[in-house]
Amino acid sequence: MAVTEPATTPHSAVAHDGILRRQSARESAARTYARSLPIVPVRARGLTIEGADGRRYLDCLSGAGTLALGHNHPVVLEAIRKVLDSGAPLHVLDLATPVKDAFTTELFSTLPAGLAGRARVQFCGPAGTDAVEAALKLVRTATGRSGLLAFTGAYHGMTAGALDASGGAQDVRVTRLPFPQEYRCPFGTGGDRGAELAARWTESLLDDPKAGTPAPAGMIVEPVQGEGGVHPAPAEWLRRMRAITAARGIPLVADEVQTGVGRTGTFWGVEHSGVAPDVMVMSKAIGGSLPLAVVVYRDDLDVWQPGAHAGTFRGNQLAMAAGAATMAYVREHRLADRAAVLGARMLGRLQGLATGYACIGDVRGRGLMIGIELVDPHRDPAPSAEGRDHPAADREGAPGPAPADPGLAAAVQQECLRRGLIVELGGRHSSVVRLLPPLTMTDEQAEAVLDRLSDALDAAARTHRPTATTGGGP
Repeated sequence: MAVTEPATTPHSAVAHDGILRRQSARESAARTYARSLPIVPVRARGLTIEGADGRRYLDCLSGAGTLALGHNHPVVLEAIRKVLDSGAPLHVLDLATPVKDAFTTELFSTLPAGLAGRARVQFCGPAGTDAVEAALKLVRTATGRSGLLAFTGAYHGMTAGALDASGGAQDVRVTRLPFPQEYRCPFGTGGDRGAELAARWTESLLDDPKAGTPAPAGMIVEPVQGEGGVHPAPAEWLRRMRAITAARGIPLVADEVQTGVGRTGTFWGVEHSGVAPDVMVMSKAIGGSLPLAVVVYRDDLDVWQPGAHAGTFRGNQLAMAAGAATMAYVREHRLADRAAVLGARMLGRLQGLATGYACIGDVRGRGLMIGIELVDPHRDPAPSAEGRDHPAADREGAPGPAPADPGLAAAVQQECLRRGLIVELGGRHSSVVRLLPPLTMTDEQAEAVLDRLSDALDAAARTHRPTATTGGGP
């Protein structure tokens, strides 16, 4: 597929370049997406973004999964206009309003069986990390304990407490447990055996009084690790985590910030395993593209005193209206089922593509949450548990997973951008190309996405030259 050429005028090109220069000069060095995606969006609809330079892009980032219905969906715009035209207040702290009542009613109608009948909701700050903070504070208050169980590879946000629960943190109150990845199994086995060993590890740690594990107030888990590289939690393993925590009086917190509202092929990611968590953390898509975050939890955990957890921007009426409209549309049009079918089709094509490229180590995902892990097949895996017993060892006689190749992943991302496709990177050493398209993507658009990605991968694989330091190990 040919590289897309901008339909620009000199004025639009100058405006585009000037805006990017000013951003670089004025904004924090902490900016991220703007570094790898140097575009200036000016219009958007559905899957498509148009930049100030006239280029059009297929957006498979979707606001990091926020845009379940894509950009500017008509039902979302109508819901926002209705509130604006009604004269209703736009900001109400935590007061009751018809808009909030409609949002809560729609939200509760979607909750997993076992939680909906006895749920409470806390509106908190507008970001997912705010909801994680609220959930951790909730379970610590309810149990009187301070420890936390979290998983390797996790990502729960950027505030202090959420970071402590994420991979790479050093908080002594957080006990890190093995997440049963299939491709890079921490026990070198993968499959059901790897998941079983991960569960046994957890049980052994919790039941050993000499393990040094702080008494846990809760366990927080993602049904699919997103930023960690698109690793779906095995259904049986997640059921084991539910049984382990229930037997020991440990609240189970499901982080559904990115997996919720149909993304993985069920309305909530935990529904793949039939698990009813004690606490659910929600943001991104539930705001219908606007900032909104909530914590839903079992009523017996509702021991907070008035004012124990508050926040000024928890009464965003436009976000609640947009979120209610989004959830209703996903539910009524069965977009979770659509995500399951289309996602399986895309995974199948990508897995077929992988057979022709030694640099594709793994293709995985659930629904429209897809990851392609890129590796350097020319480097030997470092000695580790990922050895000859690993499932990958059966492929072409390889001893195990090859080292991650973040340089190749970055090259693929840039080749995608040249072809008018926006993708994200994540996972081990940022070597996983991630797709998070809107649930409204058509079959034709899905084919266009895969065509551009395939073309970008081919171009990057031909020109990329790994170095001795690429990937930083397996």
